[in-house]
Amino acid sequence: MKKFVLILGALVTSFFGYSQNEDVYNNSGLSKGNIKDYKGAIADFSKAIKINPKDAKAYYNRGFAKGNLKDFQGAIADFTKVIEINPNDAKAYYNRGVAKGNLLDYRGAIADYTKAIEINPTSEITYYNRGFAKITIGQKDSGCLDFSKAGELGYSEAYEMIKKYCK
Repeated sequence: MKKFVLILGALVTSFFGYSQNEDVYNNSGLSKGNIKDYKGAIADFSKAIKINPKDAKAYYNRGFAKGNLKDFQGAIADFTKVIEINPNDAKAYYNRGVAKGNLLDYRGAIADYTKAIEINPTSEITYYNRGFAKITIGQKDSGCLDFSKAGELGYSEAYEMIKKYCK
């Protein structure tokens, strides 16, 4: 019985230590990201992912840091991983759309913004960005409707885009 308790205690300590390290790396990565040390943040998020390959928040945060370094392909890969882990993560679709837009893949961005809107139909910035992507590929009427919806939801900059593109 004594051996069982010792083994169980070692397993519990190991398990909780394992989880704590993952959180430590995630928190450290967030702190580094806040001071714009994106390379350091990416290294920490990568360590968290190594500990727990199903850690959607570490992939999300690493993707965000990669985007800040203009590594849009890397950001897309990380946001795609978040979506694989959690298919209803509207922010992951939104941010993958932003990365695709930065690579001039406007149709891919529109598809991701559309999925984000299906999940969260009250995201004014998503309508705004989708509208801009649609205008860019010549879908003026549909883009203007998205700007209008973004404005209705409270994104006042959308009205400037309506004045500029939707006459």
